[in-house]
Amino acid sequence: MDESDRASLTGLVLAGGRGSRMGGLDKGLVDFRGEPLVAGIARRLAPQVGRLLVNANRNLDRYAELGFRTVPDRFPDFAGPLAGMATGLHALHAGWLLCVPCDSPFVPHDYAARMLGAARAADAEVAMATCDGRQPVFALLAHHLRDALDAALAGGERKIDRFFGRHRLVEVDFSDRPDAFLNLNRPEDHAALEGAGPPDR
Repeated sequence: MDESDRASLTGLVLAGGRGSRMGGLDKGLVDFRGEPLVAGIARRLAPQVGRLLVNANRNLDRYAELGFRTVPDRFPDFAGPLAGMATGLHALHAGWLLCVPCDSPFVPHDYAARMLGAARAADAEVAMATCDGRQPVFALLAHHLRDALDAALAGGERKIDRFFGRHRLVEVDFSDRPDAFLNLNRPEDHAALEGAGPPDR
């Protein structure tokens, strides 16, 4: 992936949820190996994209202190990952939005290259990672989907798969990297991964 490809990508860390399974904590700010989760994810993702945003709906001052530009949801009441993606698309003027969840600390270093390459090869509008099933929050969306996504959300759509399925979609196989999709949804996940994670690759 060359510099112009990288410049066409805006990375978005989706940290706008309620954190219900983590006891209501803001998962992006949960400490993992000595730093907030969002910081470790950003360190992996930022070199792959032209700029990086964090979708967050609380603790905005804390994210700002960590050096992140935050974009709160345009839709109320914690409307889910699709709402975060819509917010990210509104921060673009062109190009692609590359999304990752805030609770998956092992984003591959070639994530952007594989997603963008697959989307272009398939003339797709959306790329979605797969590994032992679909991983819909690991997604790449073309900027021109912004209005369609706004309309879907305004109509009550909250299911990522349903929205993606209405557009030219390519699934990107990451079965060689199952560790990339390990997540810290619950306190017990955090404990399990804190000391024994995958290699840094």
